[in-house]
Amino acid sequence: MNIVFDFGAVLFDWQPAQRVRQRLGEWAPGPQQAQALAQAIFAHEDWQAFDRGLLGLELVVERTALRLGLPQARVHELLAPIGHELRPIEANVAVLQALAERRQRERSLRLFFLSNMPEPFARTLELEHEFIKVFDGGLFSGDVKLGKPDPAIYQQLAMAHQLEPQQTWFIDDHLPNVEAARALGWQGLHLSEPQALADLLRSTLP
Repeated sequence: MNIVFDFGAVLFDWQPAQRVRQRLGEWAPGPQQAQALAQAIFAHEDWQAFDRGLLGLELVVERTALRLGLPQARVHELLAPIGHELRPIEANVAVLQALAERRQRERSLRLFFLSNMPEPFARTLELEHEFIKVFDGGLFSGDVKLGKPDPAIYQQLAMAHQLEPQQTWFIDDHLPNVEAARALGWQGLHLSEPQALADLLRSTLP
């Protein structure tokens, strides 16, 4: 059995609207404005290209500021520290560590990650969070120039580690990413609320 984890909003706290409101409050004074501005920043093709390692941070900052009429320095303050400021969801890291202990008894159990994460942020997370070493392998989008829900990134992970689709459980907070995994025959698990991870795995894993 293979269990594949997303990072943002699964193992790391990721609340883009809250971040926008904290850093760009003048332009997003309320929850709806913050949600709309976060969508305009993080769902845009420029950010997605940064995720896939096709654009650098400074160019994304420049383009985002120009496109949305925001001060470039403030956009840089919003985006540049993300790698350092992503915080683990402790309860979910505990779930991962419990699975790592279970793996010592069950040789067929393997743990992987598949994360849309720009290369500089990925390197920061690897340096700052020891628990990432428990994984048997994984892919960051910025390293392979591919991103979810592109089937190619799932296939690359599967080929690298000989993952059998029917024996692979994939956990992600973003439903289109889960549906892409299901289309490849994986067991897709949609984590709509981060605090529900333990219950979700308890009810679905064999």
